[in-house]
Amino acid sequence: MSVFQNNEAPTHDLSNITVLLVEDSQSMQSLLSSMLRAFGIGEVLACSGGKEAINLLTITQARKKGSDIHSIDMIVTDWLMPEGSGVELIDWIRSHDDDDIRFMPIILISAYTTEKVIITARDHGANETLVKPLSGQKLAKRVTSVINTPRPFIKTPTFFGPDRRRQTMVFAGDDRRKTKAEELKVHNEKL
Repeated sequence: MSVFQNNEAPTHDLSNITVLLVEDSQSMQSLLSSMLRAFGIGEVLACSGGKEAINLLTITQARKKGSDIHSIDMIVTDWLMPEGSGVELIDWIRSHDDDDIRFMPIILISAYTTEKVIITARDHGANETLVKPLSGQKLAKRVTSVINTPRPFIKTPTFFGPDRRRQTMVFAGDDRRKTKAEELKVHNEKL
């Protein structure tokens, strides 16, 4: 039985996708890597903390320039880790100068199910949040959501990340905005 529901299957070939998995628990890292590969993800790179992930992203981006090295396309990160938290990693990514890093899709995973965790992840720029314990179907749904329906990115003085609004509301009244809303960029043409 496939982990994808009929309407949630990826619309893109996942075999050319590279995911950076950031998880300090070796058993969870192994489980998540296996799940991602089972979905058809081409390559899963794993590290055990935010600091290691930052180093890997920096090295990968430096080597990629002017070469055929495949870049990292998506990050799946844990919330709390001893060597750099998921939120610290997200903050570094969303404030980076390189668009390939700054616009990278991020799925944050947490064993903590409080509303505060979900809001904090969203407010720091995570594309999706997933609560442990997780199933293959839930992870597959988040991965395909990030790939199939990327959200536009928003930049304000206090926030940079995917648009936090998920619902599309139709407004029938007069447009009273003083400035035009602009979609900064939907990045992931490769996905």
